[in-house]
Amino acid sequence: MGIPVFETNLKKLPLIARGKVRDIYDVDDQHMLIVTTDRLSAFDVVLPTPVPNKGIVLTQVSNFWFDKLSHVIPNHFSDLTLNDLKISKEERETLEGRSVIVKKLKPLPIEAIVRGYIIGSGWKDYQATGQVCGIDLPEGLKQAEKLPEVLFTPSTKADIGGHDENIPFKKMHALIGGFLADQVRDVSLQLYSEAAEFALSKGIIIADTKFEFGLDKAGKLVLIDEILSPDSSRFWPADQYQAGISPPSFDKQYIRDYLETLEWDKTPPGPHLPDDVLAKSAEKYQEVATLLLG
Repeated sequence: MGIPVFETNLKKLPLIARGKVRDIYDVDDQHMLIVTTDRLSAFDVVLPTPVPNKGIVLTQVSNFWFDKLSHVIPNHFSDLTLNDLKISKEERETLEGRSVIVKKLKPLPIEAIVRGYIIGSGWKDYQATGQVCGIDLPEGLKQAEKLPEVLFTPSTKADIGGHDENIPFKKMHALIGGFLADQVRDVSLQLYSEAAEFALSKGIIIADTKFEFGLDKAGKLVLIDEILSPDSSRFWPADQYQAGISPPSFDKQYIRDYLETLEWDKTPPGPHLPDDVLAKSAEKYQEVATLLLG
C-alpha cells in the first residue's frame, strides 16, 4: 500500500479547483486532469486524515462503470494519457492509477440522485413526512426496505463546506429546462437500473447513488465526475441485507457511523480518524472493488 495522497501540487499545470476529494488541473483549452486523492469527506466536511489507496480504488471502480455503461450515454473521457502531460517522473508516479484526463464540459448545476431503497436522509424524511423529497410513499415502509419503484430525487450542488439541497423535479425543470431535466432523469434511472442488476449478480446491493452531467459544445448531455463508486453510492452486501435495520455497508457509511459516536457538531475542522478505523475503511473500499472487478 503506497503513501496516502492527501493533496497534490503539480508544478507545471495550473490548479483549477480543489474539491472535497478531487484536485482538478488545467491541461489545455479542451482538457483537464482530475486527480482522485485519498481525502475523505463526511457530512460535507473534509476530514484531516486520508484513507490509504482510496483514490485509486475510486478511480478503478468509476472507470469500470464508465466503460460498462458507455452504451447508455457518452462520458467525459479523452484520448490523452499521463504521458502527454508536462509532469515530472515523481508526479507521474503519484498520479498513476488515481487520475484521468477528461474533456472540458459545461457542468449542470444539479446532482441526479437515484434511490432504490429507503435509507439515510430519505428514511429520516419519510419518518417525518411520509414522503421522500416531496414524493408520497406508501405507509408502513421499514428502514432500508426496497422502494416500490426507483425514485429520482435531484439536488443542487453546494460549494465546499455547504450542504446540497434536495429540490423538487419541477424546480430542476426551471433550473435547466424541461427537455434536459427529463433527459437527465431518464438516463439516471437507466444507469442505476443496469448497474444495480449487474452489482446484485456480484453480491452487492446499490441502495442509492448520484450522477453528475455536463454539456458539450453542441449542447449534448455527457456523464462526468465519478459514477457508482463507494463515495457516490451506498453499497450493501446482499447476503447480509434485511429490511428494518441499517445494513452493514461497503462505503463511507462505516466512517459516518463512527463519527456519530463522537461529540462533534459536523462543522470544520473534522476529527482525526484512528488507525483502526482508517484500516477498516480502506479494507471496505477495496472489498467492493474486488467484488465488482474480480
